[in-house]
Amino acid sequence: SRTAMRGLLKFNDPEDYGLTSIPLAEVEPASEIVKRFRTGAMSYGSISMEAHATLAMAMNKLGGKSNTGEGGEDPIRFELMEDGSSANSAIKQVASGRFGVTIEYLANAKEIQIKMAQGAKPGEGGELPGWKVEPHIAQCRNSTPGVGLVSPPPHHDIYSIE
Repeated sequence: SRTAMRGLLKFNDPEDYGLTSIPLAEVEPASEIVKRFRTGAMSYGSISMEAHATLAMAMNKLGGKSNTGEGGEDPIRFELMEDGSSANSAIKQVASGRFGVTIEYLANAKEIQIKMAQGAKPGEGGELPGWKVEPHIAQCRNSTPGVGLVSPPPHHDIYSIE
């Protein structure tokens, strides 16, 4: 229909420009392409443990890499599961050097991402309000249940914990 952008587009045949198809043998296989896939950095607490672990497991199965975000990670996820799969996020993010950054956390990284600026959110950036800091989140972040987490001023306007 002409009410949507796709209805207004007209595609020309590549042969009209002297272009030919790439032989399938020259196309990189999907199994290699997915190795470059990365998830966004979403910390545990900003999303649920189930979502955080599921993203890691999916990326590990694909051969891609998930990113912990700045919220630390439960050390039990560093171990292989009974079926041989892994919920360990390959990319461990470090920003303020707080909120769950331990030697064990860093040692279980395939990549360490040092967060230099916030960029995703305008203004003060994110924080994890105290009511969301339940005991397991606090344990993973080396914090106290019920205490809000925010990057220390003056850095909170540069980067945040989520």
